[in-house]
Amino acid sequence: MEFIDYYKILGIDKTASADDIKKAYRKLARKLHPDLNPNDKEAHKKFQEINEANEVLSDPEKRKKYDQSGKDWQHAEHFEQQRQSRPRPEHHTTTGYDFSDEGGDFSSFFESMFGDAARHQQQARFRGQDFNAELHQTLEEAMTTHQQTLTVNGKNIRITIPAGIENGQIIKLKGYGAPGANGGPAGDLYITFQIAPHPTFKRSGDDLFATATIDLYTAVLGGETTLDTLSGKVKLKVNPETQPGTKVRLKGKGFPVYKKEGQTGDLYVTFDVKLPTNLTDKQRELFTELSQLK
Repeated sequence: MEFIDYYKILGIDKTASADDIKKAYRKLARKLHPDLNPNDKEAHKKFQEINEANEVLSDPEKRKKYDQSGKDWQHAEHFEQQRQSRPRPEHHTTTGYDFSDEGGDFSSFFESMFGDAARHQQQARFRGQDFNAELHQTLEEAMTTHQQTLTVNGKNIRITIPAGIENGQIIKLKGYGAPGANGGPAGDLYITFQIAPHPTFKRSGDDLFATATIDLYTAVLGGETTLDTLSGKVKLKVNPETQPGTKVRLKGKGFPVYKKEGQTGDLYVTFDVKLPTNLTDKQRELFTELSQLK
């Protein structure tokens, strides 16, 4: 049996902290997880190796014995006595996965150093990989609480989307990621919402912004105009002598506040005055008279 360099297997040096070991193990375990490499025997073998390395280096007592013996492990009397005094048990299957094709769950090097009893300890659990998904919405959809089904990793997931979700907002669904190994918890699903731009309304936080076009006569004399909003039609009062660019606020006609029932932003409307074209001779005459009354 040859000496196995557990530090090399995990890609760390001998001064690595417990946190360094944990991070290195989790990174490799997620990459080599059998669920992600179902037909890759080499990946299965490496997954076994990193589990064994983590079993030793994450345990302070085992790591101390391993570091003290090093390449001279075969001459460590204590380990040799352990090896000779304990009968070799029959093959034992690691919780969750069977690596019998690769020669068992732990190497003979591991068994000789730490005794066969160590083979029966539960391997370190680790959390499953997180998944990421995008969900596209229209501005109208984002205004209402609704349900939607999305498919992630071949699995249909039906979720309720609260009104007021924002563009780029991320929500987490706990436990909807990849399954963990050795009884570890499943990863999480992170959903990023992409809300398409609207041709009429612009959103800023919980407020909406729009433009209402009125003719010159309404702008000068005053009156009303109708505006189509995301929640229905509204009538806007236009004061006499309204200037182009005048802005009015419609309280409560904006966007629902996320997860705050009954709270809504405001709608800001900017008036755009459209000048008349194709004037008749009479209209030109009247405009001329008006211009001379200054």
